[in-house]
Amino acid sequence: MNKLLSRTTGFIFKQQTSILSSTLMLAGMMLLSRIAGFLRYRILGGYFNPHELDIFYAAFRIPDLVFEILINGALSTTFIPFFIEYQKRKKEQNNIISSIINTVTIGLFFFIVILTIFMPVLIPLIAPGFDATQIKLLILYSRILLLGQLPFLVLGNFLTAISQAKKSFLIPALAPILYNVAIIVCIALFSESFHLMAPVVGVVVGAFVFFMIQLPVFYIAGFQFKLVLDHFKESIRFFRTALPRILTIIVAQIDATVDLSLATLLGPGSYTVFYLAQRLQLLPVSVIGMSFGQASLPYLSEMYQEKRYREYRDVIISSILNIFYFTIPTAGFMIITRTPLVRLFFGADKFDWNATVMTALTLSYFALSLPLHSIYYFLTRCFYSTFDTRTPFYVSAVSIALSATLSIIFTLVLKMPVWSLALSFSITMSIRSVVLIFLLNKKVDGLNILALTKGSIKIGIAVLNTTILTYFLMRLLDGLILDTSRTVNVFTLLVIGFAFFSIMYLFLSWLFGIQEMYILTRMFMKMNEYKKKIFEVYKGVEYGNE
Repeated sequence: MNKLLSRTTGFIFKQQTSILSSTLMLAGMMLLSRIAGFLRYRILGGYFNPHELDIFYAAFRIPDLVFEILINGALSTTFIPFFIEYQKRKKEQNNIISSIINTVTIGLFFFIVILTIFMPVLIPLIAPGFDATQIKLLILYSRILLLGQLPFLVLGNFLTAISQAKKSFLIPALAPILYNVAIIVCIALFSESFHLMAPVVGVVVGAFVFFMIQLPVFYIAGFQFKLVLDHFKESIRFFRTALPRILTIIVAQIDATVDLSLATLLGPGSYTVFYLAQRLQLLPVSVIGMSFGQASLPYLSEMYQEKRYREYRDVIISSILNIFYFTIPTAGFMIITRTPLVRLFFGADKFDWNATVMTALTLSYFALSLPLHSIYYFLTRCFYSTFDTRTPFYVSAVSIALSATLSIIFTLVLKMPVWSLALSFSITMSIRSVVLIFLLNKKVDGLNILALTKGSIKIGIAVLNTTILTYFLMRLLDGLILDTSRTVNVFTLLVIGFAFFSIMYLFLSWLFGIQEMYILTRMFMKMNEYKKKIFEVYKGVEYGNE
C-alpha cells in the first residue's frame, strides 16, 4: 500500500516537461470537464424551459464579473510569473505570495458586501427585459452565488495557479470536472422539490468541492501560506502589473453585460440561446486554445527570463500554427453540423425546435472567429510572459468597445435577431487577434510572418475542400438514409461525418505537406507514456497482491 500510495502520488503531482505534454494533460481534463458541463446543460433543458433558464444563466452575470476581475485579471496573468520569479527564495516567496493572496481576498470580501447590498439596484439595470417576478428571483440567486460560490472559486483558483506554476496540471484540471458533477447530482436529486433553486445550490456545492480537491497542491508546491500583509513594494508591483489586465476584464465584462441586456430585450429564451451557443463554441476554444495558453505561460516566462529569445520566437510561430491546425477544421465542421450538434448537446424535452434552430444559427456565427479566438489566449500569454499587460489591454479595450457598438446597432437599430450578437463578437475578436500578432511581431524583433502566412493558407485550403465534401455527404445521409428525428441517429450522423472529415483532412494535410500534422504523432507518443505510467502504478498493486 505504501508503494501504491507513493507511485500514485508521483503520477498525480508529476511536473510536466514540455508545452505539448502540459497541453495534453490540460486539454484531456478540460474536455472531460466540458462534457460534464454540457451534460449539465442538457439535464437543465430537460427540467426547465428556455424562459426559466434565462433567470438561472443571468444570475451568474454579476458573480462572474467579480470572478473574472480577480481571477482572470489579477491572478491568471500575473500571479504565475511572480510565483516563478520568487520560487528560488522560499522564505521571501511565502511572505510575498501570501500577502498577494490576502490582499485579493480582502478585495473579494469588499466586492461581495457592496454588490450584495446594491443587488436590487443593479439587477433591473442589467436585465431590463425581465418582469418583476424574474427580477426578484434573479436577485436571490445572484446573492446566493456571490456568497456561497465565489469565495471557494477564487481560493481554488489560487491553488490552480500555484500548481500550474509548478508545471503540475492534473489536480487543477480534475477540479472543474468534480464541480460539474456536483451540480448534475443536485439537479437530478432536488429539481422536482426545489425547482431552480436546486442547480443554484448545486453550484455552491460544486465550488466547495472545487476548492477542497485542490488542497493537496500545498504539498507539491512546498508553499507555506501565512496571514500577513507585508512586502508592500512587491504587492504594489504585482497589482501595477495586473492593472491593465484587470481593466481589460472590466471592459470585457461590460461588453458581456451589454449582450445580456440586449438579449433580454429580444424576447423570452433569447439569452439562453445566446448563452448555450457561446458555450458550445467555447468547447474547442477551451480544450485547444485555453489549455494551450495556460500550459505555455510557465514555459514562455522561463524562456524570456533566461533570454532564450530565438527559441521564444520559434515557439510562438509553431504554437500558433499548431492551434490553427486543430481549430480551423473544427470551425468548418461546427458550421456544417451546427443543427445536429445543438440537438445532441441541448435537445432535451423542453428545448423546442425554434430554440434549436436559433441556437444553431448563433453557433455558426460564433464559429467564424473560432481559430482566431483560440490563439488569442496564447497571444496574450506571450505578452504576459514579458510582464506586458498593457498592450493586450489597449487592443482589447478598443475591440470590445467596437463589439458593444456593433451589437447595439445590429439589435436596436437594424432589429436583427440574437445571432447578430455572435456576429459582432466574431468580427471584433478576429480583429483583436490579428492586431496582437502584428504588435507581438514588433515587440520580439521579428516573427517569421511568412512561415505563419504560408502555413495558415495551406491549412485553410485543406479545410475548405474537406468541409465541402463532408457537407454533401451529410446532406445525403440526413433524411435519405438516417432518420434524424431520433437522437441516436443524430449521434450516428455526427460520428460518420466526423470520421469522414478527419480522414479527408489528414489525407489533404499529407498531400499539401502540412508539417503541423506530425504533432499528432507526438501527441500519441505522449499518451502512450501516460498509459505506461498508469500501468506502472497499478502494476505495484498486482505485485503486492501476489
